[in-house]
Amino acid sequence: MKRVTLTAAVAALLVLSFAILKSGETNLLASEDGKNQIKIDNFSFGPMTLTVPVGSTVTWINEDDVPHTVVSAEGKEFKSPPLDTDQKFSYTFAKAGTYSYYCSVHPKMTGKVVVK
Repeated sequence: MKRVTLTAAVAALLVLSFAILKSGETNLLASEDGKNQIKIDNFSFGPMTLTVPVGSTVTWINEDDVPHTVVSAEGKEFKSPPLDTDQKFSYTFAKAGTYSYYCSVHPKMTGKVVVK
């Protein structure tokens, strides 16, 4: 009985790991309820400004037909790889502050995360 349960658990873990790798997800703690999500669509970030509490994980989702990135404007806080359609990038904000970011492929695309 224990062997069957362990085998099922390992199989479930493998399926979950594959799904995360395939989706481009970089953080398992990403919000699935949409509260801390920023959509990338029509060459813009929406919302342009998102306010979250300290310790929050923000997830960007590329819903556009072309690749985009999410890059911290000041310093090197965070930098995503190029995100294809439906791929995600997540970052956890540990300190209060205002974090401006842009798409390195399309630098006119900008946004801001305010952490309180």
